[in-house]
Amino acid sequence: MTPERVLRTYITLAVVSTGASSMIWGINTLFLLDAGLSIGQAFAANAFFTVGMVLFEVPTGVVADTIGRRTSYLLGTATLFGSTLLYLLLWPFVAWAVGSVLLGLGFTFFSGATEAWLVDGLHATGYRGSLDAAFAKGQMASGIAMMAGSIGGGLLAQVTNLGVPYVARAVLLVVTFAVAWRAMRDIGFTPKPRASVRAEMGGILRASLRYGLLNPQVRWLMLAGPFTAGASVYGFYAAQPYLLQLYGHADSYAIAGLSAGIVAGAQIAGGASASYVARVFRDRIKILVVAIATSGLVIALIGLVTSFWAALGLLMVWGTMFAAMSPVRQAYLNSHIPSAQRATVLSSDNLLGSAGGVVIQPTLGRSAEVWGYGPAYLLTAVIQLLALPFLALARRERAASAASAAADNEKLPVPA
Repeated sequence: MTPERVLRTYITLAVVSTGASSMIWGINTLFLLDAGLSIGQAFAANAFFTVGMVLFEVPTGVVADTIGRRTSYLLGTATLFGSTLLYLLLWPFVAWAVGSVLLGLGFTFFSGATEAWLVDGLHATGYRGSLDAAFAKGQMASGIAMMAGSIGGGLLAQVTNLGVPYVARAVLLVVTFAVAWRAMRDIGFTPKPRASVRAEMGGILRASLRYGLLNPQVRWLMLAGPFTAGASVYGFYAAQPYLLQLYGHADSYAIAGLSAGIVAGAQIAGGASASYVARVFRDRIKILVVAIATSGLVIALIGLVTSFWAALGLLMVWGTMFAAMSPVRQAYLNSHIPSAQRATVLSSDNLLGSAGGVVIQPTLGRSAEVWGYGPAYLLTAVIQLLALPFLALARRERAASAASAAADNEKLPVPA
């Protein structure tokens, strides 16, 4: 297999999986509110989704590292299919919580495994391009699929009802499974022979700590993740009811789908600019600092404006900033993680981000319930900016490592 085919397969998988998943992203919060949940309960239900991701990130990362990336992806598709259909049958809050946990389980089979599959495949086939560019292409493709899926889901809900996009999502997940079954093969990675599950988990967990939180090159970036991830998830899903409130028509589901489509368009723009940004600014951590600070300011402005069109424009700017920094962050982490532990360490990184969402989403949801969406967006901006001190520590750690390496080189004997 050639590097071009590996990348093409990755992009195809990104398109089909994102297109299927995003059918409900523009109307999910509205669906929960329509089912009788309060604002606080709706975001608490979303928080249980992140609880599922916290509980299952490492175990599913173990599946990807011991059985295979392809198997993990297929299991994720099947789990999302079942849990999406189950979501339509739920009514009590406890049932929503359980269904959300199962949805989180489905996505944890994807997280880590898909990135690891791409990086291993590109390395094994002699890829000469940059990882930033590869991830950016995948992000642009995902953005196009998300735009089509979220706008399509909103329009479908407008002409039918809020439940039909969930059925459409389930159907498209069947297509996703078929594509992955046919096109995805583990390349550049040999599954480890399985002994006891407990022994495997213990060994991989130790390795993930060694190359993750105990690795000074990635530690602070991972610890900044809970703040940016928690703020971004709330910012995206709160935009649905908030924009409809500013628009003045609570049942304009097509507008809600459009808002998600706007974020998808911003994702395309951010992915397109990522390679250029990486070439001009070599310091990846500095890029992340600027992007997080700028997007935090934009989130605050979203909470201050009272115009629907102004909020929609700011949402696009915020999405572009967030999208531009994602490939940079992915490339930085992958460049400091060995192949054998890549899926598990990436899953651990996602776990930390999800852990932030478990606390941040219900907190911000309750804030919106008490004070309104505008003040809650201001609080969201503050939470995102809390990531900056960790990135400052990352820059200091890197500078110290560079100074130590330079000192060691000076001590080497000069050849005669």
